Amino acid sequence: MSQLLTVRLAAKEAIAKDICTLTLVAADDGPLPTFTAGAHVDVHLPNGIVRQYSICNAPTETHHYVLAVLMQANSRGGSRGVHEQLAPGQLLQISAPRNHFPLDPRAARSLLIAGGIGITPILAMARALASSGGAFELHYAAGSLERMAFRADIAACDWAGAAHFHVGQTPLNVAQLLADQSEDVHVYVCGPQGLINSVIETAMRLGWADNRIHREFFSGTDTAAFDLNHAFEIELARSGRIITVQPDQTAAQALIAAGVPLLTSCEQGVCGTCLTRVLVGKPEHRDLYLTPEEQAANDQFTPCCSRALSPRLVLDLG
Repeated sequence: MSQLLTVRLAAKEAIAKDICTLTLVAADDGPLPTFTAGAHVDVHLPNGIVRQYSICNAPTETHHYVLAVLMQANSRGGSRGVHEQLAPGQLLQISAPRNHFPLDPRAARSLLIAGGIGITPILAMARALASSGGAFELHYAAGSLERMAFRADIAACDWAGAAHFHVGQTPLNVAQLLADQSEDVHVYVCGPQGLINSVIETAMRLGWADNRIHREFFSGTDTAAFDLNHAFEIELARSGRIITVQPDQTAAQALIAAGVPLLTSCEQGVCGTCLTRVLVGKPEHRDLYLTPEEQAANDQFTPCCSRALSPRLVLDLG
């Protein structure tokens, strides 16, 4: 596991209804590791929970990271811990930035679509493109103005003319927006799963190539959408050990309980930290990290949330 960084919470500010920003600086006030637009960090909260949050400031600003966190109504302790337990001056540990949602340098033009708190990586992308002279257009949708984080900041930017706000009674028309784009445009979308699904499905229906469609997820798949969990076996290829995964536990929990070293982070199939090679067997993919093509290959899975369709999975573990 990569070494964690110790940072200080320099500022915490409420910027919209149920949304606060965290400004993190190095504990020694030195520069932080560089990052690219779309990157996130794992934040280790005082309550022991680890959550991923996108960096929303410009990648040229390595003296701090700015994160924005929505207080989730069904919080399992992550966002609630941020909103209720963190205070300026506290020391925290975070991972170095990682990017599973990068800008594609092949794009002649970028169409940025954000819904709600999904503005966080999209805002960093807009700032990076504006700085580099890249052509882009930003569409930002929210249920109300009071829930639209960073609206004033965006409106005050030099590139404000490229930003379009969709609030309440002026919804975003995804079909029209995508139909009006040329073939050298790439689309990036982040926000509620319904918005992401709408963009992906519409783009595919309009004939967009898959490599022009980029998305970021903020929470894992609702496992209630799957059938009742069944027990299955995991065979460790290097040792031959057999571990049973019970219906009420995840594969990751079973592996860790059996003493198998396994790194986990989000525990929702979003971050890819626990991604493991599958040598034999068919996984039941419940993650939002792998692409549909990668899932169809059935040669890797996320044991934090995914299960098995076959009685046994043989994993490339010791």
